[in-house]
Amino acid sequence: MKLKNVIAGAILFIFLTNNLMAQPGYQPTEKNLQNREWFQNAKFGLFIHWGMYCQMAGGGDQGIAEWIMNQKKIPIAQYEKLPNFFNPIAFNPAEWVSMVKKAGMKYITITSKHHEGFAMFDSKVSDYNVVKRTPYGKDIIKMLKDECDKQGIKLFFYYSQLDWHHPDYFPRGNTGQGFTGRPEKGDWNKYIDYMNTQLSELLTNYGEVGGIWFDGMWDKWDAPWRLDETYALIHKLQPGALIGSNHHKFPFPGEDFQMYERDLPGENSMGFNHTGAMSDLPLEMCETMNGSWGFNLVDKDYKSTTQLLQTLIKASGYGANFLLNTGPMPNGKIQPENVDTLAVMGKWLEKYGETIYGTRKGPINPSVWGASTQKDGKVYVHVLKCKEENLFIGTLPKKLKSAKFFDDQSTVKFKETEFGVILNIPNSKKKPIDTIIQLEY
Repeated sequence: MKLKNVIAGAILFIFLTNNLMAQPGYQPTEKNLQNREWFQNAKFGLFIHWGMYCQMAGGGDQGIAEWIMNQKKIPIAQYEKLPNFFNPIAFNPAEWVSMVKKAGMKYITITSKHHEGFAMFDSKVSDYNVVKRTPYGKDIIKMLKDECDKQGIKLFFYYSQLDWHHPDYFPRGNTGQGFTGRPEKGDWNKYIDYMNTQLSELLTNYGEVGGIWFDGMWDKWDAPWRLDETYALIHKLQPGALIGSNHHKFPFPGEDFQMYERDLPGENSMGFNHTGAMSDLPLEMCETMNGSWGFNLVDKDYKSTTQLLQTLIKASGYGANFLLNTGPMPNGKIQPENVDTLAVMGKWLEKYGETIYGTRKGPINPSVWGASTQKDGKVYVHVLKCKEENLFIGTLPKKLKSAKFFDDQSTVKFKETEFGVILNIPNSKKKPIDTIIQLEY
């Protein structure tokens, strides 16, 4: 490699490193550390994707939904007509939060602004928001936050750093190019100022929030995002708020939890979760109930409750939370199919939540057959798939004292060998979703 190439590469690395330094020297407050602990104990939350895109109902394509402006190349002048029809008169935040509680979920993360650039809150820095541009005219975020406070549910705000609407999001990234009608010029620093002002609004006008869930930075990796300023602002305004970013990379300084999109920690079936090793921060994975994030009338690819519960269990086996998404309909109702799914999951958690909530990653890494969690000196082995009656689970850090079926506390026969532990699980004792075995050293 020529010297000039080495120097150029070094300069680029320094440039990118400086841009992504986020909040160097960040030391979380005691409140922040307490909230991290709460977050790890919570294990299960509801993701809500709701914006103007819900009215397009997928445009006839399964899976587009919240990306429809980009995928169908809708110019801003045309897309700006959508708020004129947004009037979700059936929106009942008490219903939403009650559904969340019945599902056994402990927090909600809602889109305050998605890539379309439309704010679902009463922003003063831009009139492109739900209060000023829609016949509904009410602050969705405030209504939901007030109800969350009443019912004891934490609320996190999703915020898209990517913006297909704002003229100063320039130079353009990998998306939103060539069709929006924006002038081919802009002031990037003005856009970051705009973003930080909206974040300040979210962090000062709605009481104490769980945190900020960023998305969209992957659209322009080489941009000067000024993360150090943004992260410091958030931690100053709300020292206890947790920051996470869906940038698909290892966490940057200043971030308080690490997230994975549609993959379990350490996996990359989607092809974009280049996170490398798991950090020591709290972990979270997100997934949809069907194929879309936002409401999509033609997307009927619903995941079974068994699949979703087993994903929750495996996520817990990695020590991660499961953030499960729904896209509310234009009228403000949650799809009945999703309500039913959440109710079934809640019933399961009523019975088996002890083996999920408050647990940490178990001593046995998740595998094809299942996962393990642990809490208060007990290990819970979650057997999800096992055709044989003898299951080899691997080595444990201590000698076993007992093994019992969680359901009826009957004894599980086991054998400790030099290679690890073998559990005897008669087919008659196996459950269709999860056979739980409680171990004590």
